[in-house]
Amino acid sequence: MSVLVVTGTGTEVGKTVVTAAVAALARAEGRRVAVVKPAQTGVGPGEAGDVDEVVRLAPGVTAVEVVRYPEPLAPATASVRCGAEPLDVRRVAGAVRELERDHDLVLVEGAGGLLVRLNPQGRTLADVAVALSAPVLVVARPDLGTLNATALTAEALRARGLVPAGVVVGAWPERPDLATRCNLTDLPTMGAGDLVGAVPEGSGRSAAREFAEVARRSLAPALGGVWDAGRARNGG
Repeated sequence: MSVLVVTGTGTEVGKTVVTAAVAALARAEGRRVAVVKPAQTGVGPGEAGDVDEVVRLAPGVTAVEVVRYPEPLAPATASVRCGAEPLDVRRVAGAVRELERDHDLVLVEGAGGLLVRLNPQGRTLADVAVALSAPVLVVARPDLGTLNATALTAEALRARGLVPAGVVVGAWPERPDLATRCNLTDLPTMGAGDLVGAVPEGSGRSAAREFAEVARRSLAPALGGVWDAGRARNGG
């Protein structure tokens, strides 16, 4: 796998921290890693965006932000409101292919969920994944309601012939309630692949060295870590 698309079941689910965790483990293996953000919204000129956060948590990663829009809106709406040229899926795919030449892994982090529109023509992160023939890692919430959102995301992936790379819980709470604990069993049955990690809530506040260990303990062997879903379900 040289390209991995990372999407969420919605906004604020922990995509950036999960992307950073995958990057940190790949870097620990000596792999050359790049992260691409097709559209960064809600960030002004000179302010740090999601790719900057990935670099802070996983030093040594190459960061590319394709376009930036200042208002915190869906990219299609944000581009129209600021009068910017719409984002073309081919431009994103071209940036990724260029990075593939001298990187072992390129991570593509979406904005919001899989079908959030990137441009007024209705293109989405799913179209980017199709253009790249890349597997898609789904980052989900831990709590009540996450099963439906994950199932809908999985259905959208399958409808486009995309391969799910599994589900990661983006912000696992310190004190999970009953529904949250049960979701560890139910999430793998939603069609988006195996449960391949649960990153503790607040992990993004860690320093890089501490975060590398958090990533190792929070992601499954499929992503380079040691996290075990069965042990987690039993409270381990």
